[in-house]
Amino acid sequence: MDEEIIKKVRKIEIKARGLSRQLFSGEYRSAFKGRGMAFSEVREYQYGDDVRNIDWNVTARLAHPYVKIFEEERELTVMLLVDVSGSGRFGTQGQFKEELAAEVAATIAFSAIANNDKVGVILFSDRIEKFIPPKKGRSHILRIIRELITFRPASNGTDIGTALGYFSNAMKRRCTAFLVSDFFDAGYSDALKLAAGKHDLVALRLVDRQEERVENLGLVKFYDPESSETLWVDTGDRQVRQAVESRIEEQRRRTVEGLRRYGIDMATLYTGEDFVRPLQNLLSRRS
Repeated sequence: MDEEIIKKVRKIEIKARGLSRQLFSGEYRSAFKGRGMAFSEVREYQYGDDVRNIDWNVTARLAHPYVKIFEEERELTVMLLVDVSGSGRFGTQGQFKEELAAEVAATIAFSAIANNDKVGVILFSDRIEKFIPPKKGRSHILRIIRELITFRPASNGTDIGTALGYFSNAMKRRCTAFLVSDFFDAGYSDALKLAAGKHDLVALRLVDRQEERVENLGLVKFYDPESSETLWVDTGDRQVRQAVESRIEEQRRRTVEGLRRYGIDMATLYTGEDFVRPLQNLLSRRS
């Protein structure tokens, strides 16, 4: 591995380890542990048991009603669904969104292995770019970090629905998943509903402050890294600035409402800013 890449991996590892201890030492377990249930055994039906837990195969075989007994899973599988589309290569606060994504994902990964959980990764654009199956261990986490900082996608577009659909099909048992994206996409509501119904899904929305406002800079050429299109915009016109900011706010509102509709917790993380507090707030709400 290139010496410069090794230095970057090591730098993120040191930072992520410290943040994971600070963030998730106690709250991680209460926020995520115990939410998954694993099948344990069957026993005869007793008055008051939930009929939805009846094991119909055993009941038919023994000609007497039996119910399934579940217990809390002692280990979790944590999946990181990371958006690697072209819009991640943007940042005006000393950090690109893709760099923030790498730091956040690494912090969560170290928190997971500290709690003896497995971690897997799905890197996606408008297609599935890479799937790393869940495993434990430091060497596995270092591989994940290396992929996050060196991977270059085949496509620049975004398709969150494709990523969620692949995730739902690939992960048969319930797991905790973090969807890390700027959510510059639409039309993924059905896939979101399916994934949230099957898994414990958390959304981490990445934003650069410059994306929330349009400054008066005169005639400016805007470049879309996902479509490679360019557009000249007269930012000196107040009505033009208001129209652009209105569209930005509408996209944000649509994202937040869509996540809330399916009971998905969300935190907004900004480039160049400390992401500890918003993640702590997220964990506190879940706990």
